[in-house]
This record gives sequence, structure tokens and C-alpha cells, in this order.
Amino acid sequence: MGMDAPASYSYMGRNFSDLSNGDSSSSAFSDCNSDRSGEFSNTSSQTRRLLLSCTSDNSDELIQRLVSDLESCSIESQRQAALELRLLAKNKQESRIKIAQSGAVRPLISLISSSDLQLQEYGVTAILNLSLCDENKDLIAASGAIKPLVKALRTGTATAKENAACALLRLSLVENHKMAIGRSGAISCLVNLLENGGSRGQKDASTALYSICSVRENKIRAIQAEIMKPLVELMADFRSGMVDKAATVVSILVPVPEGKTSLVEEGGIPVLVEIVEVGSQRQKEIAVAILLQICEDSVTYRTMVAREGAIPPLVALSQSGTTRAKQKAEALIKLLRQPRQAPM
Repeated sequence: MGMDAPASYSYMGRNFSDLSNGDSSSSAFSDCNSDRSGEFSNTSSQTRRLLLSCTSDNSDELIQRLVSDLESCSIESQRQAALELRLLAKNKQESRIKIAQSGAVRPLISLISSSDLQLQEYGVTAILNLSLCDENKDLIAASGAIKPLVKALRTGTATAKENAACALLRLSLVENHKMAIGRSGAISCLVNLLENGGSRGQKDASTALYSICSVRENKIRAIQAEIMKPLVELMADFRSGMVDKAATVVSILVPVPEGKTSLVEEGGIPVLVEIVEVGSQRQKEIAVAILLQICEDSVTYRTMVAREGAIPPLVALSQSGTTRAKQKAEALIKLLRQPRQAPM
């Protein structure tokens, strides 16, 4: 399948490639940080963390013991081993590589399918932390992590769902994995998290969907999963903190005809016009780029946009917006002022 969105995609503080709205230094998405679970509830756990941090010189031996404990018959031993591996992988790139090379990936993946929700959460979070290392991504995917991560997205705790979304994002940064993730059922689960998750879950889901939907086939899957409804709702709610993120995901979906149709059917035009009128400079730039895309080949959509009163705020944007926003606003004004009767 063809790639309709960014030619490349970087993360963790580095620039995104050119978005549909043309912003090459997007700050729409915050980082999916490693290990956001509530880790330590008592003094003994804090002491254990200190001991772990002091064992770096002997970490090979420690890691081998922990990997062995992952396959213990005791759930408590498995929990403790997964917790400690997760912590070791949290901040140190060297530890992430050592843990993956030690054979930890497959047993950690098996924990993700556990009926014990805490064990599942620890397994998901350990895999997330390991996936922060580029060298581990292919191994994690080849070891069968994608489907269990989707299961965690569907059935796990709130933290497990958020961290599963982040782990899928990390894996999706390898182009070859995007299709496998799309075919795994992940997209409908991410759309559900986008619609029903908390603030953190919505941010994680939108970031993962942005990356995964750079593939045309996955755009269609997302639209079929009714992604436009929650995206439009989030764009309409300026208190959500999600206007930029939701609009940026919309911007990579509207290049396909199904995306344009779905956006209009879900009431996206008046929402986008409102953003052009009262949004931040960044929000206005994304919104006008989306409106320009849906109007370029449709007299019907031009008429709808004009009837929403778009021209006055577009004129204002063409005079006071960013350079890119001015260019897009001027192009859209020209389209809207063209005769609106379709040629015979």
C-alpha cells in the first residue's frame, strides 16, 4: 500500500516530518514516556529500587536470574521479576539491550496474556521500556508482541492500555510493522481508547494512530472504526487539551476520499471553521489546511464551508497568521469565491 503521510517520523523530542498541514516541527504530540505506572507503594519497594540502581556492574547476572523467574510457577515471583526488569529497562539504553539479548522478550510477552491484571500491566510496561531501544523493535515484533499488546488494549487496566498504545507506537516507527499492527485489530482498540480513555489515554491513542495511519490501508481501517466521531468531538472541545492532536490526526485521514466524507458527515466543517475563527495560531493553521484539502475537489464542500461563514475569519488569518497559514487561507478564499455551480 502507498504512503500518504510523512515520509519519515521521529519521536521523543525530535521533529516530525511534514504533516498534512505542512508543519515540519510539530509539537502536537507529547512523548509516550516509559513506565508511567504507579510503581512504589511501600518502603521495601523503594529500597529494592535503590538496590537495583546499585547493581549495574553486576547486571548480567541479575538479568539472567530475573528472566528465569519470569517463567516461575509463582505469580508473585513473575510479578517481581517483571517489575524489576521493567525498572532496569526504564532509563538505561544499555540495560534495554542486555535484557532483550538475555531472552526476556518472549516470557514478558507471555505475561501480557495473563489473566492477572497486575502481571499483564508489568509485562506491557516492560515491553514498552524495551521498545524504546531501536535495536529491540524487530525482535519484539518478531517474537509476537503485537497481538498480546492489542489484547491489553482491549482488556487491561487503564495503565496497561496506555502503555500498550505507547508500545505499539514505538513498534510502528519501523515501517514494516505498520501493516501488521493495522491488521491485528489495534486500530479499533485505539479508537476506543481515544473516545473513552482519560486524558493520558487519549493522548497516547492519538499519537499511536497518527503513526499507524501513515499507511493508506490503515487510514481506511480507522475511518471504518468510526474514528472521526471522537476526533471531531475533541476538536470541538477547547478544554480537552486535544484540539491540536485530534486535528493533526484528521489531517492525515482526509487525503483519502472516505476521510473527507466521514469528516463532513460527523459535522467537522463547522468545528473547523470555529477553530479558524477562535483557535490558537497553530490550531488555525491545521484547520485551514484540512478545509483546503476537503474543498479542493468538491464544489459541494466549498458551498458548505462558505455557508458556515468561513470567509471573514479566513481573510483575518490571511492577514495575521503564520506564513504557511496565510498561504493556505488565501488559496482557500480563492476557491470559496469561485462560482459554486458544478460545470454541466
